Amino acid sequence: MKLKNRTALYMRISTPDQKPDLQIDNLREYSRRADLKIVHEYLDIAVSGRKQGRPRLNALMKAARAHEFDRVLVWKFDRFARSTKHLLSALDEFNYLGICFISVQDQIDTSSPMGKAMFTIIGAMAELESSLISERVTAGMKAAKARGRRLGRPPISTLLRGEAESLAASTDLSIRKIHAEMGGKVSRTVIGDIVKQVRSGRTAG
Repeated sequence: MKLKNRTALYMRISTPDQKPDLQIDNLREYSRRADLKIVHEYLDIAVSGRKQGRPRLNALMKAARAHEFDRVLVWKFDRFARSTKHLLSALDEFNYLGICFISVQDQIDTSSPMGKAMFTIIGAMAELESSLISERVTAGMKAAKARGRRLGRPPISTLLRGEAESLAASTDLSIRKIHAEMGGKVSRTVIGDIVKQVRSGRTAG
């Protein structure tokens, strides 16, 4: 069964001084040789690959969910994805939508057996990296605890706790206003805990 060939091109350049011509020309030439029909072209200009707000990429994903094309064609992974995690998330969604993803320079085509195998390998490596990071964090916490180091936020001073308890008991100020009243010296989370303790005791009494 021949794959559908409605294709969307995605390009990104990192600065206004760069030209997208290399990406555009090569992707159009690849599409011509592969007999792919280009139905959309998306270009983000001067937007970092790590930045969330890429309007044309967002538009591409919206069109993908509307099943407006069958393939996404990019020059390289790093022109498309912010990170391995972002790449895997997008490839997962494309797979769910039945959309093929092709990276020309990386020679990856998720419609081919090799492309599917590479997708599996990339996912396994990302999972391994996440697992190793988690193990290092856990080991570090255990080592710090064994040396008697206190983990987490430093304790609130008796003076500041007393001030927070006094404001909670003697006023009806909100947690946000008590936080502002204390000049932000104590986190809103800690103040929230103190206010709940004081006012729940006051209510019970």
